Amino acid sequence: MSRAIATLRTLVPGTAEPGWRELCDALADVLDGSSANGRPIELDRLKSRVYRLRAGENGTVRSLVVKRYDPWLARRNELVLRRWLPALDLSDRAPRLLATAVERGGAWAWHVYEDLAGDPLDPQDPDPLQVEAVVDVIATLHTRAAGHAVVPQCRHFCGSLGAGFFAANVRDAIAVLEALAPPRIEPTPAQGELRGRLLDRLYRLRGEIGARTALLEAWGGPDTLLHGDLWTTNALVHSDQARGTRVARLIDWDHAAVGPATYDLSTFLYRFPKAERPWILEMYARALRRAGWRLPSVRELNAMFETAEYARYASRIIWPAVALLEERAAWGFDQLAEVERWFDALELVLPEP
Repeated sequence: MSRAIATLRTLVPGTAEPGWRELCDALADVLDGSSANGRPIELDRLKSRVYRLRAGENGTVRSLVVKRYDPWLARRNELVLRRWLPALDLSDRAPRLLATAVERGGAWAWHVYEDLAGDPLDPQDPDPLQVEAVVDVIATLHTRAAGHAVVPQCRHFCGSLGAGFFAANVRDAIAVLEALAPPRIEPTPAQGELRGRLLDRLYRLRGEIGARTALLEAWGGPDTLLHGDLWTTNALVHSDQARGTRVARLIDWDHAAVGPATYDLSTFLYRFPKAERPWILEMYARALRRAGWRLPSVRELNAMFETAEYARYASRIIWPAVALLEERAAWGFDQLAEVERWFDALELVLPEP
């Protein structure tokens, strides 16, 4: 192993990261002698479990991103990047996965990615050309994957974000909230009222499962491969000023699954101010038309977008409630109050006639 790789092991204080030794062994293969030996390595922590690594000298610097996963999330990302996107001829629209490393006990896995050039979209002041580059990638993913063999494979490994996801999350959220009561939990009066208000919302959504399922079946289109977490921070755009081109790539495929395209589209559109959403949707519609697809009316779209949001809100109720039941987690009711604020603030994505 090169001297630089050996010293990398000392760059995480207290060797706190599990599997760091195994990761360094994998990096020795990625940063071979021509690019690492005897040359400095810099390590920056980007967020929990994610680092940027730079190796080399001026003119020969190589930048990588390393990320620690639960093993099943690592497998999901590996399948997307090494199997499903290549099958759709879209491997150049995501980062390359250069190496993997598994912690000796099997509890964690590391991925080594190329560090992509580019910047995330600015949702408050969106550049139409950058947005168009991202929208084209999203529409191409959705239209190419629909009916493709990657869909049943992805469903098998990653599940679905369609009507079943909505129904299961609503029912599971009801079950765990109903359990947040004496003798298992002794909520304060304010906490009990919060629980009751959330249950009232969920009971109403439970009564709408049939109608919302029928809507998705009628207007949602074929199941396709979904990114599953289309925040603007997960879309990078690199501008080549000399050529006048913009290349968009999607990162962080931790939530990839199958389902209707409106699940991805709702996440993406909700990130932008209301005034920006109609022209962004029109860009997506134009991209779909090139593949022979048509969007349903605004009324149907709004209802499907709302269903996707409610599914996500119900999912976010489940886990703090579980933490309260199992661990008496002090933060649990604070998280539930935050979800209630999301319910209160939810608006239609698009203006209706």
